[in-house]
Amino acid sequence: MISIAERIAKEVNNAGGRTFYVGGFVRDKLLGIENKDVDIEVHGIEPDALYRILEKVGDPITFGKSFGVFALRKENLDIAMPRREHATGRGHRDFEIDVDPFIGTESAARRRDFTINSIMQDVLTGEIVDHFNGREDLAGRFIRHIDPETFIEDPLRVLRGAQFAARFAFTIDPDTIELCRSIDLSTLSKERVEEELKKALLKADKPSIFFEELRKMDQLHTWFPELELLIGLEQDPIFHPEGDVWIHTMEVLDRAASMRDKVFDPYRFMLLALTHDLGKAVTTAEKNGRIHAYEHEIKGMPLVESFIKRLTNERDVISYLKNMVPLHMRPNVSAYSKPGIKSTNRMFDEATAPEDLIWFAAADKPVFSGTDEFSGDSEFLFDRLRTFNETMAKPYVTGRDLIDAGIEPGDDFTEILAYAHKLRLAGIDKAPALKQTLAYARKLRKKP
Repeated sequence: MISIAERIAKEVNNAGGRTFYVGGFVRDKLLGIENKDVDIEVHGIEPDALYRILEKVGDPITFGKSFGVFALRKENLDIAMPRREHATGRGHRDFEIDVDPFIGTESAARRRDFTINSIMQDVLTGEIVDHFNGREDLAGRFIRHIDPETFIEDPLRVLRGAQFAARFAFTIDPDTIELCRSIDLSTLSKERVEEELKKALLKADKPSIFFEELRKMDQLHTWFPELELLIGLEQDPIFHPEGDVWIHTMEVLDRAASMRDKVFDPYRFMLLALTHDLGKAVTTAEKNGRIHAYEHEIKGMPLVESFIKRLTNERDVISYLKNMVPLHMRPNVSAYSKPGIKSTNRMFDEATAPEDLIWFAAADKPVFSGTDEFSGDSEFLFDRLRTFNETMAKPYVTGRDLIDAGIEPGDDFTEILAYAHKLRLAGIDKAPALKQTLAYARKLRKKP
């Protein structure tokens, strides 16, 4: 990829222009982080001339010469020209763009969001061009806006700032925090919001920082109002000495981040960690001097659904949360009570991702004061999961077996199959299970 950028840069140089690596590629390079998304910016030549250069090195794609943005087919390389942007509305895409190859590096860098993203590097010479002290802020682990007048024109920058703070464990400048307080996020599309959320959940060691920074900015209410309800919501200190539901959720989220490489789908798993206790906002009450949130995992599902549907239309994500949130308490309860195999088999059978349920139990494991109740015995849970998997791998009664035995499909066929499935979860071998299921079916069909 870099060799392609260098080929372009040489052709640009021969035409009297100059090419720079820009944005996150330079930032991550200086931080020692691998970034395969290469962005270059070409100065000093007109769009038509650049297009002809790109034809020499590959198959160019243009996103409109008036935008000054190009790519090469089959290459992970974004090519842009210097431009000025003027807000024409309140949305992330409401901009008038003027391409100007000759505005100079300072004006080109000024349109970027943060100083750490404004650093440029000459592709051919390696010279660093840093008009806004981005390297200094990188060294100080600081996120600072460049221009207050242009910064507020793009509301997505609020989420980007919080996302960078989480990913890099950087501190956001107080003036930038204050500036972010004034920005309306309601015009953003759910796709752009989810994109920043995904980066925070999947790339940060401590995703909680993303939400903590949004809290400082007073920017939870538009896209994450259900989370805001958790702030100050008390819990039983015996089981949750860490504090309110917000603190607990943030701690669970960070513990879950350390398990992302072990689960079925890291993004869905992190959303489970984020939403698992939303129901406490509608169920928390005090009884006999103790704080309880009975059935929060069930009664909170409307909050979970409103939260996730605001952010995504992905059915797999929505169905995962609708399945897993109501189950999230059961592994730790099982680890404490040590029920029979049939019970844990049923629990794992209900789960979309049984192994995720165990890893979540480890992330949700409370820190106790004077009790080992619900201690999160993962060894017990994984042993039971192995038993479940062995059970499900054995031959079992199917609909075809019932038909072959003379049970014709009817309105009650689903109920009969459900009975056979219960026997399967109980570990009954296929032959006796078929015999019992046939007896159940005949008895059922004799009822008036």
